Amino acid sequence: MSRAQRLLDLIQVLRRHRHPVSGSVLAEATGVSLRTLYRDIETLKADGAHIDGEAGVGYVLRPGFMLPPLMFSEEEIEALVLGSRWVHQRADRALADAAANVLAKIGAVLPKDLRDTLDDSGMLIAPGDPIAAGDAELPKIRQAIRTERKLGLSYRDKDGAASRRTIWPFAVGFFEKVRVVVAWCELRQDFRHFRTDRIATLTLTDKRYPRRRQAMLKEWREREGTKEA
Repeated sequence: MSRAQRLLDLIQVLRRHRHPVSGSVLAEATGVSLRTLYRDIETLKADGAHIDGEAGVGYVLRPGFMLPPLMFSEEEIEALVLGSRWVHQRADRALADAAANVLAKIGAVLPKDLRDTLDDSGMLIAPGDPIAAGDAELPKIRQAIRTERKLGLSYRDKDGAASRRTIWPFAVGFFEKVRVVVAWCELRQDFRHFRTDRIATLTLTDKRYPRRRQAMLKEWREREGTKEA
């Protein structure tokens, strides 16, 4: 176990106790010797942790203490790496760059031993199919979702029939081979799914749609057997 992980575990154990807890109990809970436990408590105090108490009396952590560089466990870091690598490989370029920036920012504030875990993680993503051409519009689609704006698009269905649509986008599904926009379609007056690789043209309008995105997402989730566009 890394030193940073050990200190994080100690903080979490202290947070579970509202009253002073003995050093021996803390040492057993974190799997270290009593001597190491005392040294770790002094390290946390030096880092700004408000820990009251002393050996033979017990220790208690005052509420409100945060230790940003130690906020992630090793498994949490692996989850971040795995998710970021998936986004970097399977999402559009804008999200891929954002994922790389996230890992760089996290690495800048981690202690060295945890930063090594970040850099040397064995969490890998298998190569996937090339990103569909329609994914170039994903940044504009995400902007429409964030700002609750209508989108105008030219769309081809699975049979190749073309149509003009005005939609209220509220979610994007990332599947292995395709990306799907989930939206309310004004033409069909119902929820529809639109594959990004079948969108010929797309226009972000300045018109807000009349419903809240969260409300539409909730209703869509509650429905069974949503229809195809």
